[in-house]
Amino acid sequence: MNAGRTVLSAVLLVGCAPAALAADADGFHVSGSLRLRFDTIDGEPRVGFGDTDSLFNTRLRVLAEYRTKPFRLVAELVDSRVWGEDATTPITTGEVNAAELVQLHAALDLGAALGKGTQLNLLAGRTTLNIGSGRLIWSDDYRNTTQGYTGLRADLALPGRVKLMGLYMLPQERLPDDRAGIVHSRIVWDKESLAQVLWGGSVAKAFGTARPINVEASFYHYGEHDSPGRPTRDRSLNTVGLRFIRPPAAGHWDGEVEAMGQFGQTATALGANAPLVPVAASFIHGRVGYTFAAPWKPRLSFDFDRASGDGPGNRTYARFDTLFGQRRLDFAPSGLYNATTRGNIVSPGIKLEAAPSARLDGFVFYRPMWLADAHDAFATTGVRDASGRSGTFAGNQIDADLRWWAMPKRLRLELCGTVLFKGRFLRDAPNATPGRASKYLSANVTAFF
Repeated sequence: MNAGRTVLSAVLLVGCAPAALAADADGFHVSGSLRLRFDTIDGEPRVGFGDTDSLFNTRLRVLAEYRTKPFRLVAELVDSRVWGEDATTPITTGEVNAAELVQLHAALDLGAALGKGTQLNLLAGRTTLNIGSGRLIWSDDYRNTTQGYTGLRADLALPGRVKLMGLYMLPQERLPDDRAGIVHSRIVWDKESLAQVLWGGSVAKAFGTARPINVEASFYHYGEHDSPGRPTRDRSLNTVGLRFIRPPAAGHWDGEVEAMGQFGQTATALGANAPLVPVAASFIHGRVGYTFAAPWKPRLSFDFDRASGDGPGNRTYARFDTLFGQRRLDFAPSGLYNATTRGNIVSPGIKLEAAPSARLDGFVFYRPMWLADAHDAFATTGVRDASGRSGTFAGNQIDADLRWWAMPKRLRLELCGTVLFKGRFLRDAPNATPGRASKYLSANVTAFF
């Protein structure tokens, strides 16, 4: 533990010392943040962990850039650690990744190299990805660690408000991934290899002028296979997506519809001899909202999400795989809660957002939740009734978030709370965790430099 504190202190000194360079005119820019989080849960809904738990999280990010047109060099160090865990605390590489160089890439802005009205940008190296809605590929900011990738990306804007994007990436395997290495925050370089590949792209176009509707079509392939020390489900997944979105605006209705179909093949277990079965899964998200023309910017929205689940038998695998997608914006926090996401779920919802001032914003989000298939595990809880006799109603979830800039652009405080009132399924399934409700709370302090 003392060694871990020593390393963290060293990283803090190294990260904060060059901050003064940000104002230099030589093309160097340095920025970053340090987030401290305390989260606690009572009535853990996931299988295999303690009923109550508390955890301290720290995350340091230091981003350094050197810009000299048309080139840009980027390096980002992320140091993610936890404190106060015990033997039943659910800590994984989602919480701990010590002193990792998540980004190290070169970017090239070629401007109108392909003709008048075009804009071409290329990137090569280690990077993070925020793609489209983020429901398939995103760097979830709430999670304590960051997902990195190594590879190539190209973005091209064409006349007529058309945008093309293509990528070929090797997702980084966060290391160490053993319990001892995670608990002791050992520093191990994250690894990428051809055993895990992500490639694909999207095309998007804006229609209309005053309040355009954006249409985006996408295709992504994710493939993985076993490698020494890393058994996998040998997934070969193709995801086709179509998205329509009209962004929010004061005094207007907004909306979004996104649908994804997933096909390919996957193993039913991690074992080397686990059979491969074809995949046929789907996901749909719908939302309609209205922003009132009032000083505190209230916005009321109605959501609907359905991610398919897997039924009995092994002829076809039907559970939707959200891959590297975010969960916080649509569902609830990760951290010690981490129970709801796009997997065997049917859930409408109603959300109220408000920003009373430039320094204060928040939301309250209510969701009743059902299983898409009564025989499959619900979301990421691990709770399952293979017989299907425990019903499909998972429960009612209320999620709330409040953020306040104590010092604008420098210091932000955030309080998150989630309550899950368990329905029949989460109470009666054979491996359901005890209790009638799960209560999660987190307090966050983030300093930016």
